[in-house]
Amino acid sequence: MRHTSSPLARLARFSSAGLLALAAGYATQAAAACEVDKTIHITGMSWSSNLFMAELARDILEKGYDCKAERIPGETIAMLTALIRGDADLMPEMWMNTMQDLWEKGKQQDKVEAFGDTYDQGGVDAEAWYVPRYVVEGDEKRGIKAMAPDLKSVSDLPKYKALFKDPEEPEKGRFYNCPTGWNCEVVNSNKLVGYGLDSSFSNFRPGTGAALKAAIATNYKRGKPIVFYYWGPTDVLGKYDLVRLQEPAYDKAVFDQLIKPDSKPDKATAYPKSIILKAANKEFAQQAPQIMAFWQKFNLSNDEINKVLATMDNNNVEAEDAATQFLKEHPEQWSQWVPAGVAAKIKASL
Repeated sequence: MRHTSSPLARLARFSSAGLLALAAGYATQAAAACEVDKTIHITGMSWSSNLFMAELARDILEKGYDCKAERIPGETIAMLTALIRGDADLMPEMWMNTMQDLWEKGKQQDKVEAFGDTYDQGGVDAEAWYVPRYVVEGDEKRGIKAMAPDLKSVSDLPKYKALFKDPEEPEKGRFYNCPTGWNCEVVNSNKLVGYGLDSSFSNFRPGTGAALKAAIATNYKRGKPIVFYYWGPTDVLGKYDLVRLQEPAYDKAVFDQLIKPDSKPDKATAYPKSIILKAANKEFAQQAPQIMAFWQKFNLSNDEINKVLATMDNNNVEAEDAATQFLKEHPEQWSQWVPAGVAAKIKASL
């Protein structure tokens, strides 16, 4: 499932021999008028990290490249379909683990191209089970003593089932799973069985993602123990100081059994990395070498996007405003993505 060819190799493959040279030549010049005579459509799937990256890209294209750009709303399948058709031009987050089949169809039709990781190089390694750090190490400032100083791995959980007591099944600890209907709910349910934890922990499924997030927030605020599943990039991982519980290294054969609803696994494994790529409609990419040179470099680490999302959530800031604030506060970072002349125009506009 891993995307292995380099962004530069992919750029070179679809382009003529002079395309890279053309982009390199532009890199030394101040930006002139937008190189495409159209509004650039950026996919706007509804989750926060995608919305922020879409708005940040739009801001840079408008302020630095004199382009007209807009975010078009829609969900995953519809947006990738739009990218394949050419109704959308740029896609900040293409989740390979969940969109691979449709993506491969687009590739076979020679309609789309990937331009490297959106976040951490090689994929985001954040999907896991967590506890607040104060549970393991205590928190002197908050007057919280360590409750489970030896808790490091999922295999340690039975020792601490009383600490995470489920009020509805007090003989067991409570594990906070995903809501029913989410793929992760199936995987985590099978992990409880595969790790032999189903006899010591209840499988609690909040009604919604918001309910899971609220349970984490409430327990964290009160300094109470909680063990839960979460993923990244998200504001939860940026907001709270957490310890990730160790699991056996990802094993594809084992994990393939965990994703089956009727599986009865006798072992389990860690989640794979989330491969999140930047994508573009191929015809658009061929028309816009300057923009694609920027798109290739457009990247944040998982920790960086988590902090952005936490700030947005803490202050109830919309993605559009967060993007502009990011440009004001982190010129040292985004100026690496664009030529000096483009960076100067963006700075002058803020």
